[in-house]
Amino acid sequence: MRTGRSWAWSFVAPALLILGLYLVYPTLATIYTSFLDRGSVHWVGLENYGYAFTSPAMLTAFRNNLLWLFLFTAATVGLGLMLAVLTDRVRYEAVAKSVIFLPMAVSFVGAGVVWKFVYAYNPPGASQIGLLNQIVVALGGQPVGWLLERPWMNNIALIVVGVWIWTGFAMVILSAAYKGIPRDLKEAARVDGAGEWQLFWRVSLPYIQSTLAVVTTTMLINVLKVFDIVYVMTNGNFGTEVVANRMYKEMFQFRNFGRASAVAVVLFLAIVPLMLLNIRRFRQQEVER
Repeated sequence: MRTGRSWAWSFVAPALLILGLYLVYPTLATIYTSFLDRGSVHWVGLENYGYAFTSPAMLTAFRNNLLWLFLFTAATVGLGLMLAVLTDRVRYEAVAKSVIFLPMAVSFVGAGVVWKFVYAYNPPGASQIGLLNQIVVALGGQPVGWLLERPWMNNIALIVVGVWIWTGFAMVILSAAYKGIPRDLKEAARVDGAGEWQLFWRVSLPYIQSTLAVVTTTMLINVLKVFDIVYVMTNGNFGTEVVANRMYKEMFQFRNFGRASAVAVVLFLAIVPLMLLNIRRFRQQEVER
């Protein structure tokens, strides 16, 4: 028995060592550094966490992350579910899904660059190179600084990019769950007089609710870590700062390792409950199977 266990540990040990070196140790080191000063020399206690929860820049980042949290999640999951149902009824389902899923094949940095050109702005009277402003000017309007004016407009413009990328992912997962609904169950509901709307709300939606919950929590985790789009398109300027981008600035731009580590710990603590919820749901699904 001991020999068998020794063999088992000999196979598991390399993976545990790698996880310890590249995951556990950096996490513990970051937590420790969050209590040190900008040069990681002197102990400053909770000073960095005070900055993380009181500074205007971080408060703006928290506000924007909450905006992303609600709008991005609702849009990706809602559109993904709608498209999963609609594409199930078209003849060229595979082609339609491929086109919708295509943005996932583009890197987030690449998508940010593309959409930065879409939102590009030049003053009135100048030639417009941005697609949206070309349309606005062609319709007789004035060009709009989509990423330069009004923080609510800036953030929504960035959220649109995230939705464009992630909706295809949500659609594919939800489509698989939707196709798993037994046809007999749908036919029985139709025989009982249920219309398509009632069929969706009373039969389809309850049947795929576990998958819907997993997709929702996955989107929440992704949006809490949003960085690439904001960094490429605005770098957090014009009222578009988010927590992950602020962490990057504190670390690499301001060279304040203590504050950057504190922001990283705050972000980590915000994500952990959602990760645990996702793991719990996966385990429940395994038990149900």
